[in-house]
Amino acid sequence: MSPDQDIAAPRCARYNRGVRSLIFAIVVLGCGSPPAPQRPQGSGSGSGSGTVTTTNTGAKLPATGPTVVRDIGCLKPSCVFHAGGGAYFTCQSGGAGTCFHFGATCTPDNACMYDPATKSYKQCTKPVEGACQTWGGACAPASKCMFDATDNMHRTCDVLDGGSCKKFGALCSP
Repeated sequence: MSPDQDIAAPRCARYNRGVRSLIFAIVVLGCGSPPAPQRPQGSGSGSGSGTVTTTNTGAKLPATGPTVVRDIGCLKPSCVFHAGGGAYFTCQSGGAGTCFHFGATCTPDNACMYDPATKSYKQCTKPVEGACQTWGGACAPASKCMFDATDNMHRTCDVLDGGSCKKFGALCSP
């Protein structure tokens, strides 16, 4: 090992910790409550005597007041069934009936999980790392967004029968 490699390893570790801390701070501070809506000030019949902004091309623009940045929302991961893994994982990014980026294993809040062997939802009495070790009775997710084994997508269940869906409807976000 060269002397440069001995020095680079601690620097790299400090850099990674710093970057992770920065990302965490941005998410925590940036994903707070959305700002309260604000109404325009004044009667709306003014003479337009505000300050004028000049662009880099020389064009003059009337003053419009402070710029408001819209809230774009924050990541709200969910716990979804992954057919290939046969277990539940945190969905970091998804939509249109599927998850595009899976994270760590998880257990749904109410432990109502999809059983691939029976193709139905059951209460899991012993979840371990996203999989169920001991099954209970039939259940259904409160959202009625259920896994459809025919196409590996999540769809709204239009006709529910215990823990099984007899008629699937539109795609839903898991």
